[in-house]
Amino acid sequence: MDRNSIVGFILIASILGLYTWYTMPNAEQRAQIVKEQRMQDSLAAIKVEQETTTKERVKQAETEQAIDSTVALVAGGDTLNKDSLRTVALDQRYGIFSAAALGEGKVIELENPKLKVSINTHGARPALILLKNHKTFEKTPVILADPDSGNYEYDFFIGNLKLSTRDLYFTAERSGKTGVKLTAPTTDPGKFVRITYQLDTGGFFLNTTMELVGMQNEVDPKNVAFRWSLAGLSNEKYRDGELQKSSVYYKYFSENRDLLSESSEDEKKLEGKTNWVAFKQDFFTVAMVSEEGFANGSKIAITPLEDTLHTKHYEAELFFEKERGAAVSFPMRFYLGPNHYGTLRRTEVPQFDRIIDLGWGIFGWMNKWLVIPIFNWLSGWGWGYGVIILVLTVVIKLMLMPLTWKNFVSSAKMRVLKPEMEAITAKFKDGDALKKQQASMDLYRKAGVNPASGCLPMLVQMPVLFAMFRFFPSSIELRQQGFLWADDLSTYDSVASLPFTIPGYGDHVSLFTILMAASTIFYTWINSQNMPTQQGMPGMKTMMYIFPFMMLFFMNSLPAGLSYYYLLANMISILQMTLLKKLFVDEDKIREQLLVNMKTPKKKSKWQQRLEDIQKQQKAVKRR
Repeated sequence: MDRNSIVGFILIASILGLYTWYTMPNAEQRAQIVKEQRMQDSLAAIKVEQETTTKERVKQAETEQAIDSTVALVAGGDTLNKDSLRTVALDQRYGIFSAAALGEGKVIELENPKLKVSINTHGARPALILLKNHKTFEKTPVILADPDSGNYEYDFFIGNLKLSTRDLYFTAERSGKTGVKLTAPTTDPGKFVRITYQLDTGGFFLNTTMELVGMQNEVDPKNVAFRWSLAGLSNEKYRDGELQKSSVYYKYFSENRDLLSESSEDEKKLEGKTNWVAFKQDFFTVAMVSEEGFANGSKIAITPLEDTLHTKHYEAELFFEKERGAAVSFPMRFYLGPNHYGTLRRTEVPQFDRIIDLGWGIFGWMNKWLVIPIFNWLSGWGWGYGVIILVLTVVIKLMLMPLTWKNFVSSAKMRVLKPEMEAITAKFKDGDALKKQQASMDLYRKAGVNPASGCLPMLVQMPVLFAMFRFFPSSIELRQQGFLWADDLSTYDSVASLPFTIPGYGDHVSLFTILMAASTIFYTWINSQNMPTQQGMPGMKTMMYIFPFMMLFFMNSLPAGLSYYYLLANMISILQMTLLKKLFVDEDKIREQLLVNMKTPKKKSKWQQRLEDIQKQQKAVKRR
């Protein structure tokens, strides 16, 4: 390998390193003060289940004060005039909903074995959404929404007056532990807004319906908008990894699911009838599902957040295609749960499982129909996930064994022809490259060896390699599952923290990544000993060793489960190669057979004939 090639590789590696450092945020250690703040915030959010929030009380007081101030300026000391003017002021601000403008917010708790949802009667909105069986990295409850995480409301117009359910006080009528019906009255008993919530008995869906009753003359249903803006709370050890896998997903009825940018701020006006919209984080999702569909013109947006407690800010403004009527309903289902492939698939919502990115094309199919079924079957045995990954690796390697065997035999045939290939190289050392190639192909034809036969098995195995690269980072089953020194297989393992950050590497040392890179180098060395020397490609072997070194940087912050799998795959491949060479492949017998083949007359292949024709044409051109 000459100096220029070495310099070129160094420059390429440097550019890749700088690009990785620039595009991938560095891993940050959460300071103790941040952890304490996060815990305090979680406890404060849970406390809201028992009392009205301070913000709501302040808002109510401000509303009352503003009205009272206006009334006082007009009425002086006349109590009757004050009451009358107070009513007029409320009517001007809230119209027929002045009866629901003032009140006291209460919290209604809905609960099933998996979810706890607190509904605030002020706004008839979820104040707290908590997953009962999941914890954050700091071992606090996973909260999908809290009182400070955003805004939740239905907007509608009465004439030119814009109203929001967030500003109204509702009366509550409970339906067991899992349901509640909330009503916002008007000055007319026959007209009101009703919002119902009903938890699935044992699932992750919260069913909700907003109804406009008796207001066909006041409200145009096509102008009703549902708005939910939500700041996603960080739940994982590696916040940068959360950011990279968080976005707004959506699906039109007539198209495949799509998503906004995962790396930058993005927004979109939906241009078709939409089945569902999902605020997706790394391992958890808040989604809005409509069987009737959200109307054309709905909007979604996402914005990365800078603070360490949150990931991204999600926004959805959804419209409905409804006609006026005595009672108009707007039904939806909210999915509030984990990004677990089986769970999402069982919802029977079209392409809902594609919230999890298992890869495109054949890689996704490989995960869906091969890797996940085997993984789930192994999980049913009750083993630790370190053992499950080991067995999974062995099973996949055994399934690929026929291809491995074919590839090894093909390499052995190429190796035993090394003396003949060296003779051809020496003969055409200073000659025409085309003649050398023709002579080599003639040798392969006579010996009955296809030089490309070893490539096909390797290509067939590549989808498995890339499928695993998608499978492990997406597997919530590995979340907070420890193995050996790794306390969480769904994120990186750290055996040492650095006092500084290395661009493209991070501020920690992943032992699984180091072992994986070392095993890749060892496997590359063994494989190079078994591969025939490629003439005219002196730098190829050097390139084979650069790749494991680059993986050391690239995979340092990737899940430990992924590095562990690649480590096991390398070790099994080394074992397979050693056993095949020692016990099952006799290169002396292979050479004897090839020599016999070379003595047997062979008909020229079409490719060989075309190669000879090209050579004759070149000679004819030279004579001219």
